Amino acid sequence: MQKLQEPLFPVATFEEVFATTSGTIFQSDSENCWYIDFAGKLARFDYRNLLKLKKAVYQVDIEGKLLNSVQSADVEIIFICACDHSYVLSLLELIKLKELLQGTFVMLELNHIIHDCLYRLAS
Repeated sequence: MQKLQEPLFPVATFEEVFATTSGTIFQSDSENCWYIDFAGKLARFDYRNLLKLKKAVYQVDIEGKLLNSVQSADVEIIFICACDHSYVLSLLELIKLKELLQGTFVMLELNHIIHDCLYRLAS
């Protein structure tokens, strides 16, 4: 019987953290990173850059831009230092990305609360 050779690169496994109709965020424990499937691209982020993305999206004054009567482009560029990915989004897409990030961080917090409760019950 011939022994199968192990692959040179480990196979990444994805766990869906949160999804909307606009996009999905996956967690990869084997690679210690996050994948965001949004606006037609799949982007890889470490946790620190995911927090930076959240901060950059939350800093955009969407309501102010919508209420502004000055005629200007409704496009926002989201760029994160020390990250290879950037987004050029309309205000509607920005709202959808914000919703995706909000849901993701709520799910992570919920997971943390459940883990704490189960750990306390076990000890």
